[in-house]
Amino acid sequence: MESKSFFQKYLKNWIMLCVVCALGINLFIETLARQSATGGVVFMFQHPLVFLYNALIIFTCLSVSMLFRRRIFALIIIGSVWVILGLANGFILANRLTPLTTSDIRELKDGLSIATNYLSTGQIVEIIVGVIVVIFLIILLFRKAPRQNKMPNFRLVIPGLLIIGMIMAGTTGLCVKAKVIDTFFPNLPYGYRDNGFPYCFTATWLDTGVGRPDNYTKDNIRGIFSKKELNTTVGYTTNDGKEKHPNIIFVQLESFVDPTIANDMKYNRDPIPNYRKLMRECSSGKIRVPSVGAGTANTEFEAMTGMSVKFFGPGEYPYKTILRKESCESIPYNLMNIGYHTHAIHNHRGAFYNRNISLGNLGFQTFTSLEYMSSVAKTPKNWAKDNILTSQIFDALKYTTGRDYIYTISVQGHGKYPTEEMIENPIIKVTEAPSDELKWQWEYYANQVYEMDIWVKELLDELKKFDEDTVVVLYGDHLPAIDNLTEDNIRKDRSIYHTDYVIWSNFPMPVEKKNVCAYQIGADLLDRLGIHNGTLVTYHQNHRKDKNYRANLKALQYDMLYGERYIYGGGGTSPFKGLDLKMGVKDIKIEKIIKIGDKYYIKGQNFTEYSKVNLDGEILDTVYLGPSILGLNEEVDPKEATNMKVSQVEKNQEILSTTE
Repeated sequence: MESKSFFQKYLKNWIMLCVVCALGINLFIETLARQSATGGVVFMFQHPLVFLYNALIIFTCLSVSMLFRRRIFALIIIGSVWVILGLANGFILANRLTPLTTSDIRELKDGLSIATNYLSTGQIVEIIVGVIVVIFLIILLFRKAPRQNKMPNFRLVIPGLLIIGMIMAGTTGLCVKAKVIDTFFPNLPYGYRDNGFPYCFTATWLDTGVGRPDNYTKDNIRGIFSKKELNTTVGYTTNDGKEKHPNIIFVQLESFVDPTIANDMKYNRDPIPNYRKLMRECSSGKIRVPSVGAGTANTEFEAMTGMSVKFFGPGEYPYKTILRKESCESIPYNLMNIGYHTHAIHNHRGAFYNRNISLGNLGFQTFTSLEYMSSVAKTPKNWAKDNILTSQIFDALKYTTGRDYIYTISVQGHGKYPTEEMIENPIIKVTEAPSDELKWQWEYYANQVYEMDIWVKELLDELKKFDEDTVVVLYGDHLPAIDNLTEDNIRKDRSIYHTDYVIWSNFPMPVEKKNVCAYQIGADLLDRLGIHNGTLVTYHQNHRKDKNYRANLKALQYDMLYGERYIYGGGGTSPFKGLDLKMGVKDIKIEKIIKIGDKYYIKGQNFTEYSKVNLDGEILDTVYLGPSILGLNEEVDPKEATNMKVSQVEKNQEILSTTE
């Protein structure tokens, strides 16, 4: 009777029902976020104000249900959205170290494209069945849920919602002022942990781009530099290109880190003997990258541009936002202005992270993705092995007669790492581990890293014989997503944001040992090579010891991407125009179309497994028979056969390029 009385007195009231649901949903979400059955309860008692503030966010969303006649249906749908987000966040945290952000929602297509690398066939089937069941339940709920006989009293409901909105806004201001919640997340996983999922996830939606700095004026922006810098190296600067400079190759190694970094892991032998030798003999040090367990695109963005992604919205990928529509001054642009040719190479999907669009807006002239590579070996988890990259790098070097800047992004070390034995007779064996699951994860990972280490040696051995001066920068993009890689369980000289970099050359260079950030490494290298042109190149080379170094870097980023472009003279336009990115350095050509019986065969050059016959925009059923021949499995009108072209079609059926 007491529970019935409680319901009649309180839960029958819609506001109270929304409050109870918000508290319950938030507890569920935070429990999943902490990967612990009691984690949500512990968080609620340790940080009650933060917990209640996050529940208020959910309550504000749930209160919108008062606008509908089908209140129950609306309440369940809105609540289910938060529950699904919580489930997605829990799943993502089980597979990587960074939580769910709105960027992940925008990249859902990309995420689905690599689902098979993370999920078994059975798990995928379970998810599909689950989605079907949810859709069925929503339809059933819509039909069966009670509906009020009268329309809501909007004269009461709308003012009530406005009051709730003002309470939400006022509470947010108070929480920020009292430092109950943070407005900047230097460490995204810790930010979510300390501030709660609803608030942080919402922040990744509302807070994008680089904020306008205080006192943003032309004089303040241009006053960051001296008059000499403004007249010689800042902005769109060129010279006659006669200076002798080497080829520059950046190799960003996927999830590459010394496996002995974890204190509780032991191995039968060194997993990275060649890289360790390079670290001893060459210029090297720790490089601070912007993410943990994921975020490859942001590490490369920092290294290519000299910009820090920390000044963008939390969890934001500039590749997916500003670079879809705007060009950005970068090291490729700066080098192209002094005679370099610029190339990007990645042994994964060309459209992943919108690279087939964004790289053109970063000053790359060519981009060779997986779709332009043949006979690519795969790991047991279906990622391309890195040894294919040697031939691709040399193809880029030989593509032109001039100097080249090549940014290479590897993929072999990518997770998810299996929690059961997957490699028979591994070369690297784990001899000590806290659990069997960690043993198998590290053993798989260490063997991929071992193969990557061998590939690095093979690449450098080939470059030793190359008859052009070449410098190579190698580093890991972030730590792998493995649970025991925490600040408390790694070597004391390390952070979870540190990987190791090496600078190697086939000509004499002085050896320097220093630590850098990813957004500094390009300017550092160019300084050593006597190259000083470019806005952020100049800034990092000459102003790193300035009192307002980081504040001015943020101001420059805002001006260069979102502001009036005062650094280029003003007017809101940038002198750097997006390039028409050429996909692949080798031209794909049709030489002859042959009909044998009822079948058509296309003879040509540089076909790959991703080459498909294109007839008036329609992709036809194509069989790859070799780099010079394709077979067609469809009937074609002989009159239209001469209209056939060949397109490179990526996994999600997006056309990357088509023959002329």
